Amino acid sequence: MSEKFMIGWGEADITPDNAKVELAGQYYQRIATGVHSRIKTVACAMRRGDQQAVMVSLDVVSFGEELQLDVRKAVHAAIPEIREESIFLNAIHTHSAPYTRTVALFRDWVGLDKDALSPAEYVPFLQRQIIDAVCAAWSALAPAGIANGFGMARIGHCRRPVFAPGIAEMYGDATRKDFIGMEAGEDSGVELMFTFDAAGKPTGAIVNVPCPSQVMEATYKISSDYMGACRELLKKEFGANFHTMCQVSPAGCQSPRDLVRHFTTEPDFWHEDGVPVHADRLFRAVMQGFASAQEHIDFDPVFKHNMKRITLPVRRASYVEYAKAKEEVAKLVAIMPEREAFFDFCRELHENEKIPGRPGPYDNKEHHFVQIENRKAVIDRYESQDEMPNFSYDMQSFRLGDCAFVNCPFELYLYYGQIVKARSKAFQTFIIQLSGGSCGYLPSPDAGRFGGYGGMIINGKVGSDGGYKLADEMNAAIEALF
Repeated sequence: MSEKFMIGWGEADITPDNAKVELAGQYYQRIATGVHSRIKTVACAMRRGDQQAVMVSLDVVSFGEELQLDVRKAVHAAIPEIREESIFLNAIHTHSAPYTRTVALFRDWVGLDKDALSPAEYVPFLQRQIIDAVCAAWSALAPAGIANGFGMARIGHCRRPVFAPGIAEMYGDATRKDFIGMEAGEDSGVELMFTFDAAGKPTGAIVNVPCPSQVMEATYKISSDYMGACRELLKKEFGANFHTMCQVSPAGCQSPRDLVRHFTTEPDFWHEDGVPVHADRLFRAVMQGFASAQEHIDFDPVFKHNMKRITLPVRRASYVEYAKAKEEVAKLVAIMPEREAFFDFCRELHENEKIPGRPGPYDNKEHHFVQIENRKAVIDRYESQDEMPNFSYDMQSFRLGDCAFVNCPFELYLYYGQIVKARSKAFQTFIIQLSGGSCGYLPSPDAGRFGGYGGMIINGKVGSDGGYKLADEMNAAIEALF
């Protein structure tokens, strides 16, 4: 077995042949009307001696841990020397891709267009493409070098305005007189890792950005969004065989929109015209990092990989919250039953979509239907939390040179990413969210207190207590690598 450090890249198209497919990412149904840009999966395999790691990026909104488990088993069966635990997936969180689970929200109420591709038909195709990309990456393993870099790009902004006396609303109107500030800050830093062949030719980049790929999140077209557009710009710069692995750093409270300036100085970043703007900003950040990185290529980097199953406490509902939720659900349903409320919710959002020049979001997170769902989630959590008090996932951690990589399955708030990065023993820290599965938001303490979409029990399994434990687990895993 070679002791040389080796890297291999693989890439496959995951755009369905039938572009008429149900798009994931919203409470309501969207059937795609066409393709804005192709969606892909990119695999990067690394190996040195008995150490190995295989990262796989998907241009999808999210995926369940079962998809990762299925891919692991299939890849190991095809190439036994690839250990199952070394493979881990991540999503770029585009809201413009098909469902990766066969069950979609409220489909039984709406029904699926008979001419549309169903998730049950799409998921097996997705799995095959991922497996092909991973196998191609492993087959392409060759002596390589790496160089880390750093860039700056103004892309992500806090999307949770806070209003007096202390209530947050995702995408709330910051022009309101009771607006008292944004809940959190933002991060313009872009963590970069470049790969090179033995001759020093650049072969790929890992691009880690604290903002989801969501400019077109409320449209009706398949799209890899700004991350995919940047990937294509890099191919034009370095050649068709240059691969870009896109990762989202902790960004549960972030979006590609500046709510404070309320779209007066740039595109509103809800439509196609915003994609090339952010793609260019990210491309420039990557090139900024590459300019310095290419001067210090390391062909003999330290490479260590670990995987540990970690357990976090589930966010609990109190009895008082439970009793109040039951009472309020009864009152809400008496006014308008859940099913009727859902169709009224859809009617209202479709009317909003038709307003010329109106930016998103088009759905109302304060609607009667949403209020019912929020309270039902509290009831469900209270009734299940003693039987299922914990949540667990496979946490990956690996060292590459002086840098560290660590992942989680949450839409992790920036708050925790800052804790981990500030305390990290690594020279540079890559945190990958929506990786290894997906289980909703992990809100900051402020978000849990202020409420609103992204900060409530309905939005995720783990709360701030688990968030602090996660940060400790991540930092301990990183420290063990050094």
